[in-house]
Amino acid sequence: MKKKCNISASSGFTFFVLSFVTILLFSACSKNNDVTPKIPAAGLMAFNLAPDKPSIGFTVSGSQITNVGLNYTGYTGQYVAVSPGTRELVSFDFAGGSTIKTSNHVFEDSSYYSVFLLGANGQYNHVFAKDNFDAIAPVSGKAWVRYINAIADTSVRPNVTIGSVTEGAVFGTITPFVQVNAGSLTAAISIENVTRTITVEENKIYTILFVGLTNQTNPALAPQVKFIVNGSASN
Repeated sequence: MKKKCNISASSGFTFFVLSFVTILLFSACSKNNDVTPKIPAAGLMAFNLAPDKPSIGFTVSGSQITNVGLNYTGYTGQYVAVSPGTRELVSFDFAGGSTIKTSNHVFEDSSYYSVFLLGANGQYNHVFAKDNFDAIAPVSGKAWVRYINAIADTSVRPNVTIGSVTEGAVFGTITPFVQVNAGSLTAAISIENVTRTITVEENKIYTILFVGLTNQTNPALAPQVKFIVNGSASN
């Protein structure tokens, strides 16, 4: 798996180029440079999936990892380097500075992670996922997909359909990356019968995001399907 340090934005998400200089460059970015010493680091991609939080910042062990607030459905746009070990992750209101959620997580050297801020109406949580790209290999005619149910309704256990597979997925569920046929892919959730057909390309790696709040008159906050491209599988 060839890891990509810069991840392209897609499907209407905001792309933030991070210029935060106090975090070390992620060592995988210069993996092929035999002259530069390897600096231990992990990679972290952060998402704001809290519908009632229009601008969220993140800190890791007290260091801010974004130089702008992430809008709702915004994400860092690339993996940010963090030092390995147990680190405190804090989400905060970017404008006012008040803390939204604090969590501790163990980051391993040369590993990639995603963290999603989920919730609404004063109840928020961090969902972490280890993005195990080393387990992904290119396969002819296949793409790699995972999903997260971030629709802030904990009272139901909706069904999620990805392609030909349907399964129950409570709020906060995130799946591993799995193979699907490249081409048109249906992504649906039974909450308000939200569905979308997307095109996934051969050996690209995707995260599908089911986001929103139920019973909304504002279309921007209503349940919907979005996605990002995490990278490409290669030998």
